[in-house]
Amino acid sequence: MPLPILDSNMRAGWEPDTPSSDSILRGFLTNWSNLTETEIAAHGGQSLIRDDLAAFDVGRPAGFANIILFLTPFFPEGTDEIATALDDFFGFTCGDKTGEVYIFSPWLTPDLRPAGWSLMGHPPIMLRAAGGEMPSLPDGLRIEEVRTESSLHAFEQVVIRGFPLEELTSFSPGSVFSTAILDNERTSLWLGWDCEQPVSAALTRVDEGINHVHLIATVPEARRRGFGTALTWQATLTDPSLPSVLIASDEGRLVYEKMGYLSLFRFTGWRRARPGA
Repeated sequence: MPLPILDSNMRAGWEPDTPSSDSILRGFLTNWSNLTETEIAAHGGQSLIRDDLAAFDVGRPAGFANIILFLTPFFPEGTDEIATALDDFFGFTCGDKTGEVYIFSPWLTPDLRPAGWSLMGHPPIMLRAAGGEMPSLPDGLRIEEVRTESSLHAFEQVVIRGFPLEELTSFSPGSVFSTAILDNERTSLWLGWDCEQPVSAALTRVDEGINHVHLIATVPEARRRGFGTALTWQATLTDPSLPSVLIASDEGRLVYEKMGYLSLFRFTGWRRARPGA
């Protein structure tokens, strides 16, 4: 029996012991949490895991590793308690931590602007059924799985430039991805090369019954050539027996729809810079 897309008890409450197999959404959030927790631990970061949210922090600029994932609906009456807990954990009001922090919630949230947050938008979450075949690669593109430290550093630079993650441009290689990720059997990193130049990247986390397609990026000078689509195909078919899930931009949504992805609903995204950033 296929998993339901959403949980039947989303508005009524979420039992702490609800298994990740309960729904595609539950599995996706668990997958994303596991991916982030593994990577921030390699950098000596900290985790805050509660029934309603999972928060991760490296304590310095680290891209999307400094993140909060809401695991249950977030209602206005809980705003003060959650805002205080996040202020304390991330050191927004005191301490020497730096770097932006991001919130991703599958549900609408109360207005967090009075608590210091800026609304990023409402990116769609998209689902693709299992199966399919990899199309032919665009002319000049070569895709490899990242297996060495030098390739990992090239992957990292493509992600930093492709998004872009401007606060990371001055950091040394290895600041975003530790070499420990190369030994993680559940995580695959894909790097696209145009001749000898790294131009496009994507990451897949195979966990909780899905391919989580993540961090799709192409450097500015290599865009509009189909490279990002090709890397997305590679990441989508990491385990072709499983469905694939990704968070899209509105610009990328049309590309993913042509690949067979369906838009399910929209997340809510917030961001906040710490005073020392």
